[in-house]
Amino acid sequence: QVQLVESGGGLVQAGGSLRLSCAASGNIFSISAMGWFRQAPGKQRELVAAINGGGITNYADSVKGRFTISRDNAKNTVYLQMNNLKPEDTAVYYCNADIMISGSYYERDYWGQGTQVTVSS
Repeated sequence: QVQLVESGGGLVQAGGSLRLSCAASGNIFSISAMGWFRQAPGKQRELVAAINGGGITNYADSVKGRFTISRDNAKNTVYLQMNNLKPEDTAVYYCNADIMISGSYYERDYWGQGTQVTVSS
């Protein structure tokens, strides 16, 4: 059993900052890629940022220069530092990770429950 638990969402004014955290727990052998997605009302879920096991990062064009993804492998945790937030960043943010559980020979895709980020103008 693997769980991804997100925290750090909330309400912030435009120009403000938030830091999201996502901790993976359970019978984990290894984690490769970790990332953050978001879904605004009436829109499809989209990739915000991702980081692989080697620390290489990838960002959506809309957040480049404002958001920073990082991870702490010892804690099985991924972070998303969000600066200069805009109203269009309002969405439910989901954590995602590719995890191999102990005793398995393949990775599986896991999702967190989501955390709401609301940016007021």
